[in-house]
Amino acid sequence: MTIYQHITELIGDTPLLRLDPAAHGLDGVDLYAKLESHNPFGSVKDRVAWGMLRDELDTLRAQDRTLIEASSGNTAKALRILGAVHGIGLRAMTNRIKVGEVRDLLRLFGTDIVELPGLSECPDPTTPNDVYSAIERALAAEPDRFRHLSQYTSEKNIDAHHDGTGREIHEDLAVAGIDRIDYLFGGLGTTGSSRGAGSYLRKYHPDLRTVAVVSERGDFIPGIRSEREMWEVGLFQPDFYDEIVTVESGSAIDATLELATGCGILAGPTSGAAYAAAREVLARPRHDGSPLVAVVIVCDRLEPYLSYIKQRRPELFGRDTASRAPSPAEIAAAALIGPGELAEMTRAQRPVIVDTRGAMAYRVGHVPGAINIPDDRLTDLFAHGTPFSRAHPVVFTCPTGDISRQFAATAQRTGHTAYSLDGGVAGWRAAGLALERDT
Repeated sequence: MTIYQHITELIGDTPLLRLDPAAHGLDGVDLYAKLESHNPFGSVKDRVAWGMLRDELDTLRAQDRTLIEASSGNTAKALRILGAVHGIGLRAMTNRIKVGEVRDLLRLFGTDIVELPGLSECPDPTTPNDVYSAIERALAAEPDRFRHLSQYTSEKNIDAHHDGTGREIHEDLAVAGIDRIDYLFGGLGTTGSSRGAGSYLRKYHPDLRTVAVVSERGDFIPGIRSEREMWEVGLFQPDFYDEIVTVESGSAIDATLELATGCGILAGPTSGAAYAAAREVLARPRHDGSPLVAVVIVCDRLEPYLSYIKQRRPELFGRDTASRAPSPAEIAAAALIGPGELAEMTRAQRPVIVDTRGAMAYRVGHVPGAINIPDDRLTDLFAHGTPFSRAHPVVFTCPTGDISRQFAATAQRTGHTAYSLDGGVAGWRAAGLALERDT
């Protein structure tokens, strides 16, 4: 048995597990899970954080720098722990942390968290700045204080997975006498793991198909984005992927449970989404009937996402199913109201208008008469009962109309006359209607 001298020596060299065919049910498929959840801080981001940080440790300590990073999850956690071990602080900049356990863990470790206006999965056109310009402003204001490693643009993100994750998959399969890999599946966040590992594997397996996994538009799966939101990611190269598969959050949760109970893997919902996508793609008919070898990247562990699953599947915890998140069909059926119609409604009736954005964006400009209940707080309120009277219509607004449809669907299910503002705050402005501003 090896005795390690430092926690960083445990980053990487994660196990590759062959999944029981009886569990995944795919004929003629050898399916493997790359267990990045076995990294010391619990996620695939441990490699990235250490890859970006290690060469700069001496300089950062000598200059007494603080890290500043756009992250609301695993990268922030890994950077904070690695930084703390080496006497370096972290300011985490984010457009809202949507998983409570993540926020609590970062605060427990003394992270300086700055939550900006808007929604992490729904770009906010009314915000005065986004997370990247906020970081640039902080760097300009205190140029000698902060160092931005930039996981979304740093090639070290790709390199950490090229030289690590991809190489390990290839070498582990080669040791087992397996000389081909047909598919690699991974969720898209920064795109570092899928691009890095895929680039390495293609050198030895040129026919490899790399499949990226994203969430449904307006849906939320922690750790991955919708395809529409990938424009924010500087490392994203759509042509790199052979296919981009969309997975709904309910399917991701189901697959997460199947990984645990069928394979013994306690993985988070991002990994569940990748597993769901793998089973969908690999179940397609093959003309030659040839066997396949495929790898799914299991990027983190299950435990930090219990509140997320509880909100969407309360029945799994013995809770009232009325508080579960609406299905895609319910969201699609949610009633919409146009900006002009809402303006007329406010004159003729007394609707309750609920702005689901963050407090700063609300103050910058909102539909006149709207009250501000940020989406995470609103979700909590619905989980414990109905927060609005049924005597008046309820209209939900968000930046572009995606998130508000979910709340309109939830309110309709509980017997309210509820609407989502079509086009959101952006649609209201595009219609030439004035926004109210808090002073």
